[in-house]
Amino acid sequence: MSRSARLAAVALGSAALVATAALPASATGAHTLPAPHRSPVVIGAVQADSPGRDDGSNRSLNAEWVTVKNTSHRAVNLDGWTLTSQATHKTYRFHHLRLNGRQEVRVHTGHGRNTWRDVYQDRRDYAWDNHRDTATLRNDHHRIVDTKDWGRR
Repeated sequence: MSRSARLAAVALGSAALVATAALPASATGAHTLPAPHRSPVVIGAVQADSPGRDDGSNRSLNAEWVTVKNTSHRAVNLDGWTLTSQATHKTYRFHHLRLNGRQEVRVHTGHGRNTWRDVYQDRRDYAWDNHRDTATLRNDHHRIVDTKDWGRR
C-alpha cells in the first residue's frame, strides 16, 4: 500500500471515529444510566460557631444552627430526613415537617418550641464543630441529598 493510500485510510478511520463519538449514546447502541435525581432541598446557611462565649447555655446552643431550604415551587415532606455532623456524629431527625415551595427552616441545636420556621434538636451540648465539620442531609431513604463543609481540610 502506498504512503498516500495509508494516509487516506487513517484519515477516513479518524473521521469515522469522530462521527461516532459525536452521536448521542442512544444512536450508538450504548446504554447509559439515567441522570441521578437532584433534590430541590439543600443545606443553606450555617452558623456553626454561636456568637460570643460558648458557655453551654440554651441561648448559646440555639445561636448554633443550619438552614435547610426547599428551592422548588412544590412542597416537600421532610418526615424521616436527617441532618448529621461528620465531626461530632450527632444526628437530627425531622418529624412532621413539610417545607412549602421556596421555604426554609432553621435547625437550632438547643431547646425550643418547633414552628414552621425554626426547629430544635433539644441538645444540651454543641452539635457542630466550630473549626471544621461537614453537615450531611439525607432523605427518608437514607440517600445523601446535600452536604456542606466548612473550615480547613
